[in-house]
Amino acid sequence: MSSPHPFHTSRRRFLASTAMGLVALAASGAKARTLFGTGLPWDAGAADPPERVLPGPWTVFTPREGELVEAIVERLIPADDLSVSGKDAGCAVFIDRQLAGHYGDSSRLYRLGPFQPGLPTQGDQSDLTPVARYRHGLKALDEHCRRTMAGKGFTDLTPDQKDALLTEMEKDAVAFDGPVGSGGFFSLILQNTMEGFFADPIYGGNRDMVSWRMIGFPGTRYDYRDHVLKHNQKYPLPPVAIGGRGDWAMATGR
Repeated sequence: MSSPHPFHTSRRRFLASTAMGLVALAASGAKARTLFGTGLPWDAGAADPPERVLPGPWTVFTPREGELVEAIVERLIPADDLSVSGKDAGCAVFIDRQLAGHYGDSSRLYRLGPFQPGLPTQGDQSDLTPVARYRHGLKALDEHCRRTMAGKGFTDLTPDQKDALLTEMEKDAVAFDGPVGSGGFFSLILQNTMEGFFADPIYGGNRDMVSWRMIGFPGTRYDYRDHVLKHNQKYPLPPVAIGGRGDWAMATGR
């Protein structure tokens, strides 16, 4: 019988050594552990659960910036017979709270450059953090409106005027002062608005699971076995979020 293929042999050795390493780590009584000599801390059973966004004042936006973001998301997702607006769904709150974390300061991204213009397919190549891009973009938007709309800010415009301006921003056809272009800023806030509208409500958006109800998404329900094979049939149960449903009552004895 021929000997095993070298790839299979080396793979077996790798898996065996990995398993032995995990066993050794599990057997160790030390609270702080090191993962395979990398220096990275590792604790058995550790998790990074999401933290529920609580109502309250803006954590990153100034009052004016928050007002501008609410006005924008209200036009990106206007209220209709299918759902409430992006503002009423909490999309601006979602964006503010995300900017308050590691997303806002890019603390989990490589930030040492070099920074240079990239292709559209390469994504953002700027040295600006998302917080800085929002600050520059919102300021440039308000200044552009006051300069070209007889002194009116974006929030003073009619819905049709807001829609027309956002349409031109999407085309990158609006001249913004500062380091953030109108097209890049539109793409950023549109992406974040969609994330807030469809994310779990625990993060501040998708209030009352409004978007999940609209599209029939069941959410984080633990068991779908009774419905897996029911193709092209409407899911009959209400959605469930990470934090449960608002109409659930917990018997705590208090």
